[in-house]
Amino acid sequence: MPLVERSNLMLLDRRLHSAWGLGANVVLSWTLAEAGVDILIVPHYAVAEFADGTANGQAGVSTNFLRTLISGRRELSATQLVKVARLLDIEPRHLPIGHRLTGSPRERDIIERLVKRYSISYVATRAVALFDIVGFSLLSPFEQMTQLNSLSYSINAAHSRMLERQIGIDFARSCTGDGFYIWNREEGLEANTNLYHFMHLVLADNAIARSKARSNSVPLLRAGFHIGDCYEFHQAEGLNPSLYNYIVGDVTIELARMIDRALPGQIMVGEFHARFHASEGVDGRPETLDAVRFMRLAQQNLARLNGLELAGERIEAIKCYLTGAPTANGEYDIRRLTIADKHGLSRNVFNAKVNIYRRRAAPILLGLEDRVIATSALASQSSHLRAPIPATAYLESSPGVELDAQPQLG
Repeated sequence: MPLVERSNLMLLDRRLHSAWGLGANVVLSWTLAEAGVDILIVPHYAVAEFADGTANGQAGVSTNFLRTLISGRRELSATQLVKVARLLDIEPRHLPIGHRLTGSPRERDIIERLVKRYSISYVATRAVALFDIVGFSLLSPFEQMTQLNSLSYSINAAHSRMLERQIGIDFARSCTGDGFYIWNREEGLEANTNLYHFMHLVLADNAIARSKARSNSVPLLRAGFHIGDCYEFHQAEGLNPSLYNYIVGDVTIELARMIDRALPGQIMVGEFHARFHASEGVDGRPETLDAVRFMRLAQQNLARLNGLELAGERIEAIKCYLTGAPTANGEYDIRRLTIADKHGLSRNVFNAKVNIYRRRAAPILLGLEDRVIATSALASQSSHLRAPIPATAYLESSPGVELDAQPQLG
């Protein structure tokens, strides 16, 4: 990048930082202007006021409009920026640079990333995994530190293994205190299935570590996976926005309430209906997927992980499925659990299993069998979906392999 262009972008970042006001304001949109950039910027509290019509005594704009405005790219045309400013009853602010920006695609992408650091983003379909350490509050501070560090290492190791297979996952994490939320910064169907497979590898690495541990340094986990909407933002660290983003929204709220009812070693999948655009859907068509169909698609591309090494042995096959009871024709249905939280709100979830088969080693069996769930308090409110799953989805053809053990090695 030429020195002048780099200097322009550094100056623009300083201008944005000044307008941001240590987190008091939020940049909504931007457009290239003469010798600089025009932005729409409002106090952070005004975003909610715009939706309910209390800002400047105006009639208010729809929540859908605001969500669209802070979804995807923030760059608008000059005409669009003026129209949005008029609708929100605010004045565009000019950030002078001193030199005319080139407007090249690379420069626009860099400006887009700069602006988003000083903004908030809405994502309608975000997959998030939650890893929760069982019994964390009962551990000593030293054990808490070592178990969080162990989980963090498993996350990093799983990321490294996926990169070995050239499976793109630009993951982000946020500590919950006793675990981590993990999400893929990339969006779309493939990004969401990649995150689900990433969760498998994290749990597998943790299971191997637990089988070898001689002290209470490796956590027993319970995990949740859900797809929903969320808001993303950069918290202030000192006097600057953090480099890493944070998320909050329905997807994290649902995961937190799901995991509170999960059993030790269980993998829960929330019931969701996720809309994917044409470029993200199956065969290029826009599509709405529920949890059952999503899991079937996830199973179809698991072959990409074959050949990865876990504890020195190569993966031969992975089976992931939602559990249920056997039916009369030798297939399995899917058990849907209805769980209630302390607020009296209920939601539907599924119990998931993951079996990882290796060439010359015992399989790694993650999650809990349906028979364990069926005899627990979770099954007090459950139903069975007529979504038949062949027995081969549960069983590997190799004889002598004991399946559906507790979530540990062997």
